[in-house]
Amino acid sequence: MKKVVVIGGGTGNFVVLRGLKNYPVDLSAIVSMADDGGSTGILRDELGVLPPGDVRQCLVALSDSGRLMRSLMNYRFENGGLQGHSFGNLLLSALEKVTGSFEKAVEEAGKILSIKGKVIPVTTHQTRLKMILKSGKVLEGEGQIYLSREIDQGYSNIYLEPFPKADDHALDEIRNADLIVMGPGGLYTSLIPNLLVEGVAKALCETQAKKVLVINLMNKHGQTTGFKVSDYLQELRRFMGKDIIDFILVNNGQPAEELIKIYAEEGALVENDLTDSRLIAADLLDNHRAEYSSVDVLARHRAFIRHDAKKLAAELMAIIDHL
Repeated sequence: MKKVVVIGGGTGNFVVLRGLKNYPVDLSAIVSMADDGGSTGILRDELGVLPPGDVRQCLVALSDSGRLMRSLMNYRFENGGLQGHSFGNLLLSALEKVTGSFEKAVEEAGKILSIKGKVIPVTTHQTRLKMILKSGKVLEGEGQIYLSREIDQGYSNIYLEPFPKADDHALDEIRNADLIVMGPGGLYTSLIPNLLVEGVAKALCETQAKKVLVINLMNKHGQTTGFKVSDYLQELRRFMGKDIIDFILVNNGQPAEELIKIYAEEGALVENDLTDSRLIAADLLDNHRAEYSSVDVLARHRAFIRHDAKKLAAELMAIIDHL
């Protein structure tokens, strides 16, 4: 059975894992610990716990439990003192307190949800993502970076403070993988934060695993404005020190014009400017609309144009079958 490791965070990891869990692969998710927005940020600040949000999404994606349990993990309270918090975030934070370990909390939550695979935090050290713009302005935290409209004017540095060591289990998964899937997801908020953790970039350069980069469907105004496929590769190379990508998976499907108009304020479609032999182009669009709670505004907005988990998994399995 081939060993597949997915690296990222948030909704990007979710869609890849949800599709691949239906195939006979040994699946692991390595998850960014830089999230500090929304419910996750409040729990970090008030309880001193590690960020549960991205881990929760991965657990739900890999879960073989019933629809009710998955819905419960994603349920967000709509009013009262818990407004905006998801039940899954609260459960993971409580488990961390009870077990004394975030890793143990994730393991126990995985048992509750009957997950197919493993979910591993990239680090178990508290850390914050920071970015220094060319203007001298400092963006404090993943939340500020995500909301910034100025990054495309240039930045001089992006780093984690304090500088954390990678979780040993995460490094072992990378070293022993057959295929490593990077992306899709926020370039500066989901993917790169993993590469900034001590030991991760080195392990990725040294592993014998093949690496596939799943290119985002859309750019984000103010961050990746006007980015083409080559720009994503160039930014990745900036943090890896060299080009390590063996396959580049790009969408060539065209969303409905009405969806592009709805999304226009937030971003534009990523254009492919490569004729690289590593390139795999396919229609990866999800044509179904998702339902979200009234408080989950961000997730509802992301639902306009997104990857189809089944289509994405089928393309990744075609790569795996030829390894």
